[in-house]
Amino acid sequence: MTTSAFDETTRDDSVADAAARELSATTHARGAVMARALVVVVADDHEDSDGLGTLVGELLEEADFHVDATVVVSGDEVEIRNALNTAVIGGVDVVISVGGVGVRARDVAPEATELLLDRRLPGIEEAVRSSGLAAGATDAGLSRGLAGISGQTLVVNLADSRAAVRDGMATITMLAHHVIGDISEF
Repeated sequence: MTTSAFDETTRDDSVADAAARELSATTHARGAVMARALVVVVADDHEDSDGLGTLVGELLEEADFHVDATVVVSGDEVEIRNALNTAVIGGVDVVISVGGVGVRARDVAPEATELLLDRRLPGIEEAVRSSGLAAGATDAGLSRGLAGISGQTLVVNLADSRAAVRDGMATITMLAHHVIGDISEF
């Protein structure tokens, strides 16, 4: 039986996805109260055709987050901002957006996010970009994605490739519970 390049890529992605889930699951001690999360996928066709929202959700769940929902919005700045703001008002602990962070004219997720943030977290932004480049995810390295705090919610933008999501989530899940713990203290 012969395998096509597509079959090899799919198999490689599946193995890498499983490894990323295992890594993110080991980055947080089990048994704590489960934090809430929401995933926002930015896609002009209003479909999560690549399954990136599902992948983010799985990685969050394995890092002890309860994923309230995955929402798909177009690359419109107002639509993105409304989805992020709804998550913040809804009281989720972390909201991850996927897509809309590149250099194309329709890539406006950072602009939509910036207006909501009370505080930027440049360390997370830099860590996501540098780890993405190190893993060969060029779109992660070129991402203009932001990370920060809005009210009591950690907000992070990721690039929209499987490699960028896998690598970005490994970085984020390692830090998210710590950030959430810090911002929830009075």
